[in-house]
Amino acid sequence: MNEKKPGDSQNLACVFCRKNDDCPNKYGEKKTNEKWNLTVHYYCLLMSSGIWQRGKEEEGVYGFLIEDIRKEVTRASKLKCCICKKTGASIGCVAPRCKRSYHFPCGLQRECIFQFTGNFASFCWKHRPVQIITSNNYKDSLPCTICLEFVEPIPTYSILRSPCCKNAWFHRDCLQVQAINAGVFFFRCTICNNSDIFQKEMLRMGIHIPEKDASWELEENAYQELLQHYERCDVRRCRCKEGRDYNAPNSKWEIKRCQCCGSSGTHLACSSLRSWEQNWECLECRGILYNSGDFQKPKKHALPNTNNVGITDCLLEESSPKLPRQSPGAQRKDLLRQGSKFRRDIATIIIELGFQIKRKTKKLYINKAKIWNSALDGFRNQNFNPSYSIEVVYVNENDNFGREHPGSKQEFLSLLMQHLENSPLFEGSLSKNLSLNSQALKDNLYYEAGKMLAISLVHGGPSPGFFSKTLFDCLVYGPENTQPILDDVSDFDVAQIVMRVNAATNTADLNSITNEFYNYLELIGCLRIITSLSDKYMLAKDILDYHVIKRVQAPFESFKQGLKTLGVLEKIQSYPEAFYSLFCHKPENLSAKVLSDLFTVHTLSDVQALGFWNSYLQAVEDGKSATTVEDILSFTTGCNSIPPAGFKPTPSLECLHMDFPVGNKCNNCLALPITNTYKEFQENMDFAIRNTLRLEKEESSHYIEH
Repeated sequence: MNEKKPGDSQNLACVFCRKNDDCPNKYGEKKTNEKWNLTVHYYCLLMSSGIWQRGKEEEGVYGFLIEDIRKEVTRASKLKCCICKKTGASIGCVAPRCKRSYHFPCGLQRECIFQFTGNFASFCWKHRPVQIITSNNYKDSLPCTICLEFVEPIPTYSILRSPCCKNAWFHRDCLQVQAINAGVFFFRCTICNNSDIFQKEMLRMGIHIPEKDASWELEENAYQELLQHYERCDVRRCRCKEGRDYNAPNSKWEIKRCQCCGSSGTHLACSSLRSWEQNWECLECRGILYNSGDFQKPKKHALPNTNNVGITDCLLEESSPKLPRQSPGAQRKDLLRQGSKFRRDIATIIIELGFQIKRKTKKLYINKAKIWNSALDGFRNQNFNPSYSIEVVYVNENDNFGREHPGSKQEFLSLLMQHLENSPLFEGSLSKNLSLNSQALKDNLYYEAGKMLAISLVHGGPSPGFFSKTLFDCLVYGPENTQPILDDVSDFDVAQIVMRVNAATNTADLNSITNEFYNYLELIGCLRIITSLSDKYMLAKDILDYHVIKRVQAPFESFKQGLKTLGVLEKIQSYPEAFYSLFCHKPENLSAKVLSDLFTVHTLSDVQALGFWNSYLQAVEDGKSATTVEDILSFTTGCNSIPPAGFKPTPSLECLHMDFPVGNKCNNCLALPITNTYKEFQENMDFAIRNTLRLEKEESSHYIEH
């Protein structure tokens, strides 16, 4: 059938309603079959009472056979419309004993209801379904939650109420336009996002919900601009001789985007940035920050102070779904204009994730000498739930009496992260990538590693700090949008191949290298015909892509699934700048002042001992002691750095009449010895801290060796 919608069909009238209007939102799509000289509105055809869809979708018009349409037109020609008094009224009210017939446009004008579901029933204005509300307590007008114009909160033909949200009211026309644009997969309540109950009620009330994808999903390359990074230097005086659009990664001419809007950039050298990790804001965003009433100059701290972070500070308001869709850069600038309180720091995000933790506790029985296996058994237990509070109990298999000792959750998580960093699941020296370990993949250990890391973060564990930038970018932006570098290659032989390829000075050298490593390049799918010297860049890139990304695709996907535990991966992808330093950089060294401010002092403490304590901290920082500031923190809490969300409970000090200090890691409490002289105080502190940590380290290394 030559079924189409030609340009001149605008003047052809529908055989049912006799109108030539072409308005898809009101009457459905207008179709013309040139062979049979037949034009119909889709809704007029669909709602006609005496016709059924007997053909396939591609037959006739939308599956309605031509012969059936002609019969229905003949039948309707004998019926007069009760509204316009003209013949051709193909639609009748389905209410018993009601004999009203009408055209589809006339029915719309007279506020009839057409149900685009089931048997496609039609109801006249006397018998149409209505919405009933038990009581009307609304004294004032309420806004339509789509167009935001105020309506009287009384159910009528043109005003509808959501069945799932009592405060959600709509214009019928607004709902119909949204339904056509959203389609059956995305049409839902604008308040609570419910689709099942909402769609069922809207179909009952005559809203047509087409079975198609949303219009914005069908638009070709609709979101293409979101996949492109901004790469242009916008500073007043660009010093790059190659121009503002030149971008050379891993050099001083790499372009750094504004950390606030992402829609402005600068070369590192043009803004005197020493490294890509340094923060940079464009002039517009900087002006917004400084002019906002809540702005305060940030103070330098080792880690953010989390003690005063409240729930209201942790929850970020979502933008209204009724507002026009903005670019990410525009959205971030809008947030900045609303005040700096909307900027998310990592402590706030971790605390927000911690709201998932329930009061119900789950005991984990941990053997410190076998930290990995103990954690694996606990997390794989069928009764373990990541959202339960964790209670750690230390056990020792060599203890014949089977005694249990209360343990520190943060110490356990710190030990677990240390083991994970040094495990065969990762490769590299400082910045690590995933390795390819077939046995670990078979045992699903990559998934467990991701799950452990997610649980550690949410339950107050330390920052990992050992990820490479490449691994982090793969998690955030996807492997397909990540370019590895030579530093990511831990295999010496592969690194040598890449370096030799990059060092080639002519095509003869390059061909010689490809011939020498022919079998390897063929095996990994990187063998290519060399036509020019510039081919070396693509060859080096292909080798890096395979070795760092494609080779470990299965471990990566498994690790990524584990990291989704408790919604951690989603947060990482939402706030990559906040999580970057957490995953890719070790915390900066602690200072005496930071540690002094971290500890609270119990009342009635010995004044002289507290004075010795402050002097001891300063001596440790100045290198006049055998211990470090991190050693003191580890002795007290089991962690050698401050977790992103802080300590629970807050570390505290007390003074006791004893010779040596005692660290209670369960309560994060350090008991200071009361001595007569500072020299005695320092010697006793050094001796206890140094030897305690040494013994713990020896126990750990003894297990690893065996």
